[in-house]
Amino acid sequence: MERHILLVDDNPNDVELALTALSEVEAQQVTVAHSGEEALNILQAPSQPAPDLILLDLNMPHMDGLAVLDAVRADRRLREIPVVMLTTSGEEGDIKACYEHGATAYVVKPLDFTQFRDALNTILRFWTTLNRSPRVS
Repeated sequence: MERHILLVDDNPNDVELALTALSEVEAQQVTVAHSGEEALNILQAPSQPAPDLILLDLNMPHMDGLAVLDAVRADRRLREIPVVMLTTSGEEGDIKACYEHGATAYVVKPLDFTQFRDALNTILRFWTTLNRSPRVS
């Protein structure tokens, strides 16, 4: 079964690294949003199926990851989607805030590509294969 992943990140280098790492995992479709606003447009488009997993950067201009997370959790159609914060910040305040706003998980992006790829593969394996969630309609 193909899984749909929404990757939300404003940094083109991080997007490229993530797409390279994600390309090694089969049976998935990845949609990229380069801003919080673009992510919400994709998520709220009636013609778009809801993703199975959202990988969300925290620090983005205009609309940060917390604002996107709040909007996702406030939407009945989207609120059950797992949202993994995938960010460079390891600050305790950021971690706490993300969980308070409804993040499903918080992962600090490893700087080493091999570790980053392994982290993404672990995230995807868990959230799209091992974990059982109700289907979002």
